[in-house]
Amino acid sequence: MIKVLKPVLSALLQIALLLVGIVWLLDSGAKSIGYQWQWHRVPDYILFFEDGEWWPAELLEGLLVTIKISALSLAFTLLIGLTTAALKLSDSWVGRGLANIYIEVIRNTPLLVQIYLLYFIFGPVIGLDRFATAVFALSLFQGAYTAEVFRGGLNSIPKGQFEAAKSLGLSRFFTFYDVILPQLLQRTLPPLTNEVVSLIKNSSIVSVMAIFDLTTEGRNIVSETAMPFEIWFTVAAIYLTLTLMLSGLSAWMEHKLGASWRTQ
Repeated sequence: MIKVLKPVLSALLQIALLLVGIVWLLDSGAKSIGYQWQWHRVPDYILFFEDGEWWPAELLEGLLVTIKISALSLAFTLLIGLTTAALKLSDSWVGRGLANIYIEVIRNTPLLVQIYLLYFIFGPVIGLDRFATAVFALSLFQGAYTAEVFRGGLNSIPKGQFEAAKSLGLSRFFTFYDVILPQLLQRTLPPLTNEVVSLIKNSSIVSVMAIFDLTTEGRNIVSETAMPFEIWFTVAAIYLTLTLMLSGLSAWMEHKLGASWRTQ
């Protein structure tokens, strides 16, 4: 038991020392420029109490918008990525060509440029509002990277899996749904988690379209209160907490999937 706890305690001690060092460094820097910390004001921009009830303040409302954008973008990202990977591995040269063009164009142009193109040019033509444009831009951008993750996962599945499913009389849909998809999820879960984390971080760029996400709300609060350090550290901590929760969920799912496959 002691041998198990020793590395954990050592890691916790190192983290604690690192945090102490960061706090000391920040406090020293603030004192050198005469900055006065106002951490006591930060909670008012997360939650406030009024009329006997707790209400979400600017940062929490921005977080909800960020989560909504990220969740919708994730759904379309997985759909686009899986479809593109299937096209890239298909026998159709037209499908492979379209998939390759999409991946190369998206991966070799900045996300910010893509957002501007969609928001100012293509969005008004096809009737997209700001929120829909943000979801569309993030989905297209992240879908190109996710497609390569799915392609690698599909290539790692032995061809015999497809042949065995066909010999059992399974249709193409049920072959993919019952046989291939569970294996694909298990093999690609860690890199997919990285893509989801990147998606959440990239969602902050949609603030250029005046969408009131977490980043936009943080910028507005800073302009009103002149508390750049407190607000931006709080925003960063919220993003960090969100991504760490996703990483923890991914690790739990990977463990459960591995355990289920070992028992079969």
